[in-house]
Amino acid sequence: MEQEKEKEAKKWNFQGNEELNASAVSVRGVFNMLIANLNAEDQRPLLRLCRADPTDSSCFRTTHVASDAITSAVQSFRFNCYPPTVSLLEARRAVAEHLSSDLPFQLSPDDVYVTVGCTQAINIIISVLARPGANILLPRPGYPQYEARAACSGLEVRHFDLLPERGWEIDIDALEALADENTVAMVIINPSNPCGNVFTYQHLKRVAETARKLGIFVVADEVYAHITFGSNPFVPMGAFASLVPVITLGSLGKRWIVPGWRIGWIVTCDPNGIFQKTGIVTNIKNYLDITTDLPTFMQAAIPQILRNTKDEFFAHNLDIMRESADLFFVRCKEIPCLICPHKPESTMTVMVQINFSQIEGIIDDVDFCVKLTKEESVIILPGVTVGLKNWLRISFAVEPLALEDALSRIKAFSLRHMPKCP
Repeated sequence: MEQEKEKEAKKWNFQGNEELNASAVSVRGVFNMLIANLNAEDQRPLLRLCRADPTDSSCFRTTHVASDAITSAVQSFRFNCYPPTVSLLEARRAVAEHLSSDLPFQLSPDDVYVTVGCTQAINIIISVLARPGANILLPRPGYPQYEARAACSGLEVRHFDLLPERGWEIDIDALEALADENTVAMVIINPSNPCGNVFTYQHLKRVAETARKLGIFVVADEVYAHITFGSNPFVPMGAFASLVPVITLGSLGKRWIVPGWRIGWIVTCDPNGIFQKTGIVTNIKNYLDITTDLPTFMQAAIPQILRNTKDEFFAHNLDIMRESADLFFVRCKEIPCLICPHKPESTMTVMVQINFSQIEGIIDDVDFCVKLTKEESVIILPGVTVGLKNWLRISFAVEPLALEDALSRIKAFSLRHMPKCP
């Protein structure tokens, strides 16, 4: 029977995209794999520390300003139409105003393109850059969507390391050595998903100077802009756009606790007009002509959301994040097989190294996560998913009591698998 099926398949002159299969490492895919390994007999609640989705916890809720803005847009009956290719003018103007408050220059609505979340923004930028022979510099650890889209687009990826011993700063000397005449851009993620650090002004300036020296521009993933609760404030990469042109990617999802709304943007921070001269802006617009749009009513809600949300809303969420980050860092020290090099000071995630001298019967980070899921009904993300094998990416964007429970279960798992005394 199988032989007959193979013969039948060979009659047809098509096959799947092997590049898509090779690039299919994703947070969602790994999450689904781990879910499939749950022990159905474990009656305890499932604790998900794998996805940076604060809506999983009841302590995180978006502001009424946001939901009211969506409702008003729908009930106005004015936004049931297709939007313009580059998105609604008022939405673009609101994003420009919102981001300009942190910059030494004023953005124009023409610098802004509204997207279906930051994921579409990544897809657009990587596709725009993917010419034959080109390469792009990506952080390791990083966000897997960049690698996946680059693989599908035929764009070579070269990784530069983030250094845990230096607070996850970029290894700039190594980065400089990676670049050649075919390097088109570098990506930074700040505040950092997955590391939970925030780059200082001085470090970002050095990055800008290095990119200028190499003749490449910077793609700044700032999805977690202003979600900081440590000693380093958030500084946008666009602050250095006079040195090097910057494309900023962002969204409402994390800061407004609405990741499922998929409201994102691409912004060209380029006071010297380099993107216009090199055709990047034209390429972005051409891509937008052939892709889907954020629903018009959601675009229409953006101005009210950005302009009317109170600081108290953000402060409340940051207080919870800070408490959870402190709790995680203290309790993680009690787990023998885990090493957390730095307390998280931003975003919703942290990288933790597995100490294999303190655990046995575990092959690697994937094995750790699969067995933890089966034995404790706790899901965390293997580090290989974000480019760092034998590390773990853990989300602390959960209620403190749930985080306490999860860490207790991870500790029990660790003690159960400790090496036996001879």
